[in-house]
Amino acid sequence: MEKTKVLFISQEITPYLPESEMSIIGRYLPQGIQEKGNEIRTFMPRFGVINERRNQLHEVIRLSGMNLIINDTDHPLIIKVASIQAARMQVYFIDNEDYFHRKFTFNDENNKFFDDNDERAVFFARGVIETVKKLRWAPDIIHCHGWLSSLVPLYIKKAFNDDPLFAESKIIYSVYNDEFESTLNKSFTDKVIIEGIKNEDIELIKKPNFVNLSKLAVEMADAIILGSKVINSNLNTFIENMNKPVLGFQDEENYIDAYSDFYDEILEHTYVK
Repeated sequence: MEKTKVLFISQEITPYLPESEMSIIGRYLPQGIQEKGNEIRTFMPRFGVINERRNQLHEVIRLSGMNLIINDTDHPLIIKVASIQAARMQVYFIDNEDYFHRKFTFNDENNKFFDDNDERAVFFARGVIETVKKLRWAPDIIHCHGWLSSLVPLYIKKAFNDDPLFAESKIIYSVYNDEFESTLNKSFTDKVIIEGIKNEDIELIKKPNFVNLSKLAVEMADAIILGSKVINSNLNTFIENMNKPVLGFQDEENYIDAYSDFYDEILEHTYVK
């Protein structure tokens, strides 16, 4: 039997970022899925708070060198990689000097939400997809963690739906309580649009806040996982009304096995709600 290929797109992974509910899952879930005999690729942003020397990041020249145009501006896409030796697992980092070299993740030293967090989300989502295309690696499951990955389902379903690499991919979106209170840049929708995406596809994010961005990801995904025990109630109601496969919150002891079984059910179309 062929190995299942699982692409993990994570906003946070420890030890590169501090331990949190999401970063711990980002670290141990891929390892657990790989140890079950599957093939994995794992991506996260190369935030400036990540110490490259300590974590032994190095640039992957054969994957770097692309440019992504966002808001009529060229932004070089740099790919770096590091290994978590204990897990025998590589992590790919999406990097760009304009977006990811500041010494903070989403808020500045005064706790102000970065004005370009909208463009950073676009760059991260498109950067992962373009890199996977360059790897010529066709994932069976694409599992997205965190709001920064929320545009991936949209791009896969609308802009890359004809790409044979993603033709059979099932997208799972994990919803966490990683809510931000700010609203993204009002021109966000203009920056999101690329060939294959129409205005009606992004109607939900005309008001670009956390809840609406998450709703868009839920709408475009094939299945949902509740990564936190408590999530936004508005978002929870939306998920319940979508009539999609949903895996409820799983505790630390069970989540790897439960997620693995859920992947199999989604791929086999045998999920019963």
